[in-house]
Amino acid sequence: MLTSVDPLPRCPRRILIAGVAGVGKTTLAHRVADIAHVPHTEIDALFHGPDWTPRPEFLADVRGLVAQDSWVTEWQYRNVRALLAARADLLVWLDLPFWTVTYPRLVRRTVRRRRSREELWNGNIEPPFRQVLTDPEHIARWAISTRHKYRDIVPQLGADFPGLAVVRLGSQREVERWVRGPLTHAVGRSARPT
Repeated sequence: MLTSVDPLPRCPRRILIAGVAGVGKTTLAHRVADIAHVPHTEIDALFHGPDWTPRPEFLADVRGLVAQDSWVTEWQYRNVRALLAARADLLVWLDLPFWTVTYPRLVRRTVRRRRSREELWNGNIEPPFRQVLTDPEHIARWAISTRHKYRDIVPQLGADFPGLAVVRLGSQREVERWVRGPLTHAVGRSARPT
């Protein structure tokens, strides 16, 4: 597993961003897409249909995404993780401290989206925050119950998918160091004439 200072083995063209809810996957995916000059597809937009129902086309849409030459997306949804990892050449694992960084971000984001009634995907908006008390799948409760899930599955990826480089970033400082360092250098190396 690579760190925030380890050079990338090649310029990434198919990139996954992994981490728990609220850690900043989509924000980093946008940044990576801009630097690496690859399109970003937000996987939540493929998954969520109206009224938060799963879209029946989800699996077909993910298959279409991974068939492309270059992309960046978030690595979530158990039923497509292997499909995504098999085609990716880089997975970036955001493993930031949960209680001091990730959870406060998630709560602020959820409250902001609810107050502004921001449309997320296919007409969906955040439910009232008070539902955190009654809905076990409310994003604020979901994040707590799933906060450790990547600690077991991400380290195994190198064995399961030998062509997949995995970078673990454990702080916002490491995220910034990696973006400015290894990612930018890998993209710059590929752009230089040989």
